[in-house]
Amino acid sequence: MIILTGVSGFIGSCMLTELNANGYNREVVVVDDFYKLYKDRNTDNKTVREWMHRDIFLDWFEKTSQTIDLVIHLGARTDTALTDKDIFDNLNVHYSQRIWKVCARRQIPLIYASSAATYGDGKQGFSDDHQKVKHLRPMNPYAVSKQEFDLWALSQKEAPPFWAGCKFFNVYGPNEYHKARMASVVFHTYKVIRETGSMKLFKSHRPDVKDGYQSRDFIYVKDVLKMLMYIIHHHQKIESGLYNFGTGKARTFLDLARNTFKALDRKEHISFIDTPEDIRDSYQYFTEADMTKMKNIGYPMEFWSLEDGIDDYVRNYLRKAAYY
Repeated sequence: MIILTGVSGFIGSCMLTELNANGYNREVVVVDDFYKLYKDRNTDNKTVREWMHRDIFLDWFEKTSQTIDLVIHLGARTDTALTDKDIFDNLNVHYSQRIWKVCARRQIPLIYASSAATYGDGKQGFSDDHQKVKHLRPMNPYAVSKQEFDLWALSQKEAPPFWAGCKFFNVYGPNEYHKARMASVVFHTYKVIRETGSMKLFKSHRPDVKDGYQSRDFIYVKDVLKMLMYIIHHHQKIESGLYNFGTGKARTFLDLARNTFKALDRKEHISFIDTPEDIRDSYQYFTEADMTKMKNIGYPMEFWSLEDGIDDYVRNYLRKAAYY
């Protein structure tokens, strides 16, 4: 049996589709709060053993005698603008610690969602080397909660037989319709271009970076799923720890906008506006995952290009309001 938490969310619902496609059907127990009806379409036509509310899951998990082969813990509170630390502590730290402790006691492999938000302003780099993690300075309560759990996991003497904390970079792709302002830049760019026919990007306020050349490590969700399945299939042969989930290649916001216009079959209309002063000093100009560890465990390092990823996402999902 496989446990998958966060199944109603963006990556979690895509992961359920991927598990089904790989033959994992009636052995998957899925967990979420299931309170947002508009997220239901993310899990339409999926096959599972049981749907379980997160409020009863932990007690069931601690007491069940059923054989559990793997836990994929993707459930979390992810709103980076939320400032209530207690919410993040309860859902992202304490809840995850209880899952960890059961996995350690019963020797169940655990894969969980960390975040590249833990890298903060990027001044400490983007390496998933465990010796460098303690020096990171996340910049919002969500990122702090993810950092706290990563550090806690690294400090534990009692651990699952295998564990992986997946530090997701800028993931985009189908099934993020419900995320509103927390949706990917690709999703928001698509909406703005479709509605206005134009796109405004932030100007650069650094002399060494041209307007629109601020960059991020954008990764298509289909690549995230491939990486997760690789870890699932090879976990008995690879080392436990934190792993970056990016492409290792930063791309500019200008590239992203241009490719979204192209996928919409629209003529480019791009202009630049000042970055708001309240975020100007802390604004990130560059993120790029160090993918050395994933490469060293044998992952083939073949990713969707930004061009192909946006084209697939826009033409096969957004323009059709389709789900993965």
